[in-house]
Amino acid sequence: MAIKAVQVPDLGTIKLYKRRGTRSIRLSVAPDGDIRVNLPYWLPYSAGVQFARSRSVWIQEQLEKLPKRLKHGQVIGKTHRIYFEPNEKVAKPTSRVTISAIRITHPFVEASSEPHIQAIAVRAATRALRLQAEAALPERLRELAGRHGFTYKSVQVKQLRGRWGSCDQDKNIVLNLFLMELPWELIDYVLLHELTHTEILRHGPDFWTAMAHRQPASQAHRQAMRAYRPVVGA
Repeated sequence: MAIKAVQVPDLGTIKLYKRRGTRSIRLSVAPDGDIRVNLPYWLPYSAGVQFARSRSVWIQEQLEKLPKRLKHGQVIGKTHRIYFEPNEKVAKPTSRVTISAIRITHPFVEASSEPHIQAIAVRAATRALRLQAEAALPERLRELAGRHGFTYKSVQVKQLRGRWGSCDQDKNIVLNLFLMELPWELIDYVLLHELTHTEILRHGPDFWTAMAHRQPASQAHRQAMRAYRPVVGA
């Protein structure tokens, strides 16, 4: 088997594999984000590159579905940075979360991009985000409620998959710990959104009018929220 790596603008590195017995070009995106093209031995590498370029939209869609890799020194939320620390004396990766750092110690021979190391890093980063959220969000909610004349029964911080927050008919508010990955103006938008639900439970013209009255930039913030997902590294 012959292998060649080629840099392609807007796509990054494409790994081209020539395999004996392969009869057609096959394109795949691996779980680690590698873009791979398998092609017959007799085809030139340029054919594989051209094929990848022709499927660039599909490739980008697949890449967007993958969890983002956490990198050494990356900021997590508002108060933490994550550090990957290779160590010759450890046999398996471990994590430690302090007041301002997330430290992932892993075997020297393994890269920080390895899926099992990334999985440990994501879990540790999520713990850090929970600490941040529990320290900041309830107080931030209380301040906004007082400023805009809202009342609510309770507030909880949880890890939610598809929503940034919720408010039930009894005025119990739940906030997603991944909010800490958003800019503060968008965090305030979500908190005010849930507070508005304490008065108007369902979305509708009255709800959006009330939001715009208390936060004139709410429409722009609503649009900006579409660029984020409730995940680590949003």
